[in-house]
Amino acid sequence: MANDSVPATAAEVLAVAALELTDASTWWHDIDESPLWQDRIFYTLAVLYGIVATVALVQLARIQLRVPEYGWTTQKVFHFLNFLVNGVRCVVFIFFRNVQRLQPEIVKHILLDVPSLAFFTTYALLVLFWAEIYYQARAVSTDGLKPSFYTVNIVVYVIQLTLWLILWWKPISALLILSKMFFAGVSLFAAVGFLLYGGRLFLMLQRFPVESKGRRKKLQEVGYVTTICFICFLARCIMMCFNAFDKEADLDVMNHPILNFIYYLVVEILPSSLVLFILRKLPPKRGITQYHPIR
Repeated sequence: MANDSVPATAAEVLAVAALELTDASTWWHDIDESPLWQDRIFYTLAVLYGIVATVALVQLARIQLRVPEYGWTTQKVFHFLNFLVNGVRCVVFIFFRNVQRLQPEIVKHILLDVPSLAFFTTYALLVLFWAEIYYQARAVSTDGLKPSFYTVNIVVYVIQLTLWLILWWKPISALLILSKMFFAGVSLFAAVGFLLYGGRLFLMLQRFPVESKGRRKKLQEVGYVTTICFICFLARCIMMCFNAFDKEADLDVMNHPILNFIYYLVVEILPSSLVLFILRKLPPKRGITQYHPIR
């Protein structure tokens, strides 16, 4: 009897363990299907986006107060676009359940995709800024950089607008997949841009004399921002590829709140927060000259 009870007890333990493992694996689906948890997660995303938007706006105001005599500098435009992107995301996630019901469906896609395009433009502006610094330091003309920046952005927006119009006219799944893959390609392009110009600027700063003022801090700044933005856009590219072909990885739907939370946290909220923190330094004040030339 004692020998018979041991296997029975072991079998019971294994059965209980298997049951607990199964229960643990279903928590994700339980939360996905819960309207209460859906609202909680999307409201949490709205709060996080609202915080980032507020930080960007405060930083923009601080820069304007520090150097009011300058117009819309690259730094000011960067912070304004950050405020705009995160502010729109905040509003969209507050009303996310209503956004899902919008008709025609193309309106929903536009509301969710426009901030992604603006996010690309925001950080492409940072790549442009670094490219200008790099070429100026090497005494190379930068006349073609801004036209190239505008051209790339115009092409991206025109292609995406064309895809939206076609989807509005004839919503077929192949075009929706093409639209998602286009976003993946744009994200990969941005990741390569950061790796190319951020990496070049980083290597150039490394060659400066050790005693150069601010060299170490600027080196760390460029290195951190390049790494963060490269990982962010590469992750977006990979996730959009899964999103295009796997229904289980479908984003921007009510019944995938955890996936949405992880995705937007990794590709937008965390990168924006870290970059805003790293680039928090204000431009120097233009004080009155203390010394005058000897006449």
